[in-house]
Amino acid sequence: MIKINDNFLNLQEGYLFSIVNKKIKDFEDQHPNKKVIKLGIGDVTLPLCKNVVEEMKKACDEMGDINKFKGYGPEQGYEFLRNKIVEWDYKSRGIELDVNEIFISDGAKCDVSNILDLFDTNNKVAIQDPVYPVYLDSNVIGGRSGNYNKGNDKYNNIIYMPSIEENEFVPDLPKEVPDIIYLCSPNNPTGTALKYEELKKWVDYAKENKSIIFYDSAYEAFITQKDIPHSIYEVDGAKEVAIEFRSFSKTAGFTGVRCAYTVIPKELIGYSKKGEKVLINKLWGRRQSTKFNGVSYITQRGAAAVYTEEGYKQIKRNIAFYMENAKTIRERFIEKGYKVYGGINAPYIWLKLPEGKSSWQFFDELLEEEGIAGTPGVGFGPSGEGYFRLSAFGIK
Repeated sequence: MIKINDNFLNLQEGYLFSIVNKKIKDFEDQHPNKKVIKLGIGDVTLPLCKNVVEEMKKACDEMGDINKFKGYGPEQGYEFLRNKIVEWDYKSRGIELDVNEIFISDGAKCDVSNILDLFDTNNKVAIQDPVYPVYLDSNVIGGRSGNYNKGNDKYNNIIYMPSIEENEFVPDLPKEVPDIIYLCSPNNPTGTALKYEELKKWVDYAKENKSIIFYDSAYEAFITQKDIPHSIYEVDGAKEVAIEFRSFSKTAGFTGVRCAYTVIPKELIGYSKKGEKVLINKLWGRRQSTKFNGVSYITQRGAAAVYTEEGYKQIKRNIAFYMENAKTIRERFIEKGYKVYGGINAPYIWLKLPEGKSSWQFFDELLEEEGIAGTPGVGFGPSGEGYFRLSAFGIK
């Protein structure tokens, strides 16, 4: 008798964004003449930058040339892209990294989930609440969550770190020490970001407790304030305790192209059951060579085009366009009397809803009355109830 992974049965029914999409489609089917402004799913709407497209075209031509054709590439990624990442994203900020600490992939969402392959199922996990759903769901699938408690809408073995208005959306250090800590800055969905001193607090905490930080900085390119770190490695000692995940999806509009990268410093160590020190960098390299065949040459050529003077200008123009959308959305809802967060260092606006109004109730009302689709805050975790996320990507 074939047996399934029972952990899948422990997932809550329906993935958040799938539910949102279905509700929007149902509304459109029932109101075919009513236009919906889709500010729910964080998908880009502007086309790829000209520089990126041209380089991908050239790469396509190479693939049709017998002398330049590329088959399997290196699982870790081509050095022409990894070298540019080291130079443009890190060295420019005073951070020294080796090219072999960069791993190219087909998406940060995949890496944030797949990285769990390296870690024991008994590790205690802490996540910000609210936060991007894949952090929690991937740990449910991996068997780390414990059972779901309907009474408090939480999993028994997960440490939830509320990031709410009362603590200015900065999670407190948990009393129960976790082995794995998920941090997202700028945060999806709240749009808020951790300052240097706040991030240093987490690095020091992880070092003291031999914990590891999974640091999702997929939205770092949208940071506008100077006192917000773009990388966790701007903090001294972070290389000893943190893995950083980044993506070209929102930065360069690659949601449909798929390219990202993960940084695993060689200083980062884990421990075997015997207490032996193990290099996480080496483990991830072994995992990728076994279960991943790399990102296409054409895609990586496109990504490398971002790291040119003209390419950088072009993506900055797109980012500025989305952030202008964010400013407009933010201002309109403030005018309507809402408490509004985010929209300054991230392309997400986080609304505080009127007392007693649930986030799904607000979703239905906003869609029905205004033709605007957002994302209910509770879909990002129990602390998201009473809030609502709007994306700045949906307006062209």
